[in-house]
Amino acid sequence: MINLLPKGTVFYDLFEGLSRRVVDSAKQLQRLANEFPNIESAIQQIRAFEHEADDLAHEALDRLDRTFITPFDREDIHTLVGGMDDIVDAIDALAKRFTLYHVANMEPAFKKQAEILVATTLALSEAVHLLRTTRKLSALNEKLIEIHRLENVGDENNHAAISRLFEGDIDALTVMRWKEMYDRIEKAIDTCEDVSNTIARITLKNG
Repeated sequence: MINLLPKGTVFYDLFEGLSRRVVDSAKQLQRLANEFPNIESAIQQIRAFEHEADDLAHEALDRLDRTFITPFDREDIHTLVGGMDDIVDAIDALAKRFTLYHVANMEPAFKKQAEILVATTLALSEAVHLLRTTRKLSALNEKLIEIHRLENVGDENNHAAISRLFEGDIDALTVMRWKEMYDRIEKAIDTCEDVSNTIARITLKNG
């Protein structure tokens, strides 16, 4: 049955639940980096958050199909939900590769990137929370600008880390492993900015 008059908080509860899983996953990835090689607990926690994020995303999209009145455009809700779920999926896929690829050491530059990812997800979660109470771009600008700044810092860190890998004194297998690790964490940070762009579009269209 189509729900013509949904409770106004339900979608926002789901958005915020997803954003919390994004932050929690990023924090566990940072824990993995800091506690390496003791990584199994962090990997399991990330896996649990990935399942929870999937459930929330499925619930949000199912409700979208059954609801006549939505907080904003259906396409934007779909993109917002999918983007946050993609971030958690990216973190989960990255974490699993530490055991899959038999990583033997932790790169200091990866720790820096994990720190940037956590900061970016925190700013993103705060922006998602603000969607509940405002459609003014000015109210979200501080968070969106911070996400963009952090993404730029992540780019710079990534370029420096990749350059270091190819200086010539690191064996080829290690280069291959860490090149993928850096690419994946950079993708997670980039996806945070993609979601922030969706939030900006929502506010512009509904402000």
